[in-house]
Amino acid sequence: MVKTEEKAINHNAQPKEKVKYLTFQVDNEVYGFDISYVSDINRMQEITLVPQQNNFVSGVINLRGQIIPVIEIRRRFNKEHREYDDRTCIIVMNFETYTVGVIVDTVLEVIAVVKDEITSQKTSEKKSRFVQGIIKLNEQMVTLMDIEKLLFE
Repeated sequence: MVKTEEKAINHNAQPKEKVKYLTFQVDNEVYGFDISYVSDINRMQEITLVPQQNNFVSGVINLRGQIIPVIEIRRRFNKEHREYDDRTCIIVMNFETYTVGVIVDTVLEVIAVVKDEITSQKTSEKKSRFVQGIIKLNEQMVTLMDIEKLLFE
């Protein structure tokens, strides 16, 4: 009699829940926004300055007749401004009843992440203020942003 190896098959196994993130770059760091908040990605366009705003608010843009406030993520992260180039983009996001544009150095790609693979950030409040979690993608660390904190704190 030939002995065969039996493999257990779990018919009740649920596929792991995945979340999609739009990744982007600021300096040499990679970040991600939950794709469910992203409505549009646009090249840089003329920004109208609005006086007496937070220092990270660049102004407003007119996107297909809708006036949208725009923040510069570099200023939000207290990084030096750099000149915009052909890779600089405005990511337009909807959060609750708000629509906001976020200027980033470069948009990279959309990634699907298994929720269990996201490491929650447990460092000091100051360092992790805008961070929802971190994942390792290939050899690159990707910092996942908390949209609400980024926009409103």
